[in-house]
Amino acid sequence: MKVNVVLEPERTDIQVTIHAPAATPEVEALAARLLVEGNGTVLGFRGAEATPLNLADILRFYGEDKEVRAQTAAGLYTVRQRLYELEERLAALRFARISHSEIVNLRQVTALDLTLTGTIRITLSDGTVCWASRRYVKRIKEVLGL
Repeated sequence: MKVNVVLEPERTDIQVTIHAPAATPEVEALAARLLVEGNGTVLGFRGAEATPLNLADILRFYGEDKEVRAQTAAGLYTVRQRLYELEERLAALRFARISHSEIVNLRQVTALDLTLTGTIRITLSDGTVCWASRRYVKRIKEVLGL
């Protein structure tokens, strides 16, 4: 893959063009990743205060009390998207659904315990322990290349 950067001071936005011989899965994944990373934040709420959260800083999203929460090192926030919407949007950025009610940032995973039968124990960078449900174990192993 060849990457060219052309700087145009008169531009007010960033534009990316992909030149490829065919629409391969690799090209489609690259385009999807660029779209998501171009909007690399999600809006988190604490009461009436809204804060843009950098996706790289988010440890996990999970459902609690009929709301979706985003956990970061700085604390918990409520987000307005549903888990299925976040799952679709973040798949190209190494976020993976590990249960019906939880999505983790695979870049924040520090340890995986695969010794348990039918499930995976996941430890995140802040020490939070999550459990992958049996239904998602195969998909998680595929994403991680296990």
